[in-house]
Amino acid sequence: MRALMEGSEAIAEAAIAAGCRFFAGYPMTPFTELLESFAKRLPEEDGACINAESEIEAIGMAWGAAATGARAATGSTGQGLSLMQESMSEITRAEIPIVVFNMARGQGDYFQATRGGGHGDYRHIVLAPIDVTEAVDLTQLAFHLADRWRHPVLVYGDYLLAHTAEAVSVSPATFDEALPEKDWAVDGSLGGSGRSRNLNPIGMQKGTKGIDPDSFWRRLQEKQDAIEAAEQRFEAEHVDGAELLVVAFGTMARFARYVVRELREEGVPVGYFRPVSLWPFPSRALAEAASGARRVACLEQNAGQMIDDVRLAVLGSAPVVSIGGISTDAAGFGIGPLLDPAVVRERIEAALAGREVDGVLGGAIA
Repeated sequence: MRALMEGSEAIAEAAIAAGCRFFAGYPMTPFTELLESFAKRLPEEDGACINAESEIEAIGMAWGAAATGARAATGSTGQGLSLMQESMSEITRAEIPIVVFNMARGQGDYFQATRGGGHGDYRHIVLAPIDVTEAVDLTQLAFHLADRWRHPVLVYGDYLLAHTAEAVSVSPATFDEALPEKDWAVDGSLGGSGRSRNLNPIGMQKGTKGIDPDSFWRRLQEKQDAIEAAEQRFEAEHVDGAELLVVAFGTMARFARYVVRELREEGVPVGYFRPVSLWPFPSRALAEAASGARRVACLEQNAGQMIDDVRLAVLGSAPVVSIGGISTDAAGFGIGPLLDPAVVRERIEAALAGREVDGVLGGAIA
């Protein structure tokens, strides 16, 4: 049954439908509303939601719950996630499946989300929904991928996603892949030192002295390589015959897609590409989509972050220019003038014509 829900409420319902029964967080808008939704609903589903003392405690609690084999999650805004980075690094290397929600203030957390903000050689799977309907799907996918790969998954939302209401239907999703048994879980069923389980981020093995960091890191790298090959996701429209390819992610892509569709109906040769997975980034698909374009325009709500990945994917086959930029409100939540189809259209048309509009482009277009 479809019901009108705000994004935060719908995401919480999707997580519960996926089997999440533990959530911990510390309030910080626009994440606060997600925490409140979990606090309301999880006790009704025999789950638990804890308003922690800080983001550091929140991820520690979620880490402990996930280590028992339960589906658990935490989250914050980008500022709060900065406090969680050490734990996120340790969790990745300990191979504990957990879902983290970033209800960001704008799109300034792209580097943080995709580069791994903590120590060590690792990355998280990152999914960026375009709207509330897709957030419901990607939230359930996030829990599935976390268990499939024993790897953290981050869902990258924002204020617009959290506070937009849409009519959505939330029901448990089904997936083709069978999930592995959680025979690693520290669930209290194997008492005694001889049978106990050990989850750690440094590669310690029972029955052996010391650690073997080289083989430990190589095994984790092989897993990350497999994730990178298997989990690239994207959306593309009107790429055939496009002289300009517009690349955008998250809720900003909703404006880009709308304008590109409008321009295409008018016969303007523009195309649209959206990475749904920010890591692994769909580089090969983007390169193919951009192969016939004269120019690639990157629309993002920051000073220029995803544009690095776009340039790496295109590898000089076409000039890549920025048509995004800093665009926020007085509170810093990211509800700025860039979230306007008329403004987006003006910038796309400028990029197509090879000119700047009020210094909007990141540099002169070759």
